[in-house]
Amino acid sequence: MFLIWGDASLPFCYNYKNLYFYSMKLPIIAYGDPVLRRKATNIMPEEYPHIKQFAEDMFETMYAARGVGLAAPQVGHSTRLFVIDASPFADEEPELKDFKKVFINACIEDESGEEWPFNEGCLSIPDIREDVYRKPTVRISYYDENWKHHDETYKGMAARIIQHEYDHIEGKLFTDKLSPLRKCLIEKKLNEISRGIVDVDYKMKFPAARKGR
Repeated sequence: MFLIWGDASLPFCYNYKNLYFYSMKLPIIAYGDPVLRRKATNIMPEEYPHIKQFAEDMFETMYAARGVGLAAPQVGHSTRLFVIDASPFADEEPELKDFKKVFINACIEDESGEEWPFNEGCLSIPDIREDVYRKPTVRISYYDENWKHHDETYKGMAARIIQHEYDHIEGKLFTDKLSPLRKCLIEKKLNEISRGIVDVDYKMKFPAARKGR
């Protein structure tokens, strides 16, 4: 999500479903990988007993990349999980001072209010930021990392970050919300990102680069 913090250099070997953890920092999947376009599947507690470890590793990855939100598809897992730490926005919205949450099997129940713009970015789409319009209030139901169910309403920046990360588990990206003209103007840059032609200081996986394009 929005870029704020840096260094992602540790080696990677991770399988949160089948149990081995060698690294806290996971490679972030770049634009163009099919996993970012799949609608993610729900998580069953018995299938993912180490979900807390996975969530912590996602936080670690997010912090290393200076982000405030990260969804499981962005680290290669098409599951309905995302993490958020909105505390960098606490100066503007003091209630976000300790806003650090894990969202599992989330479902947006309602979005309301007049849409407002904010210049968004995404860790899977580095070096591109665009004004995106979203509704200011969102009601969302989800489970936390302890499998406690919540049905809550958020406003302002918290709502925006939630909507951005929720889009990821629905197979959507913030660039989908741009006008046809803006999409056309950034098309070349998006293609370069998918091929790894971008300068980032955190570990990424580039789909087109793997195919030798």
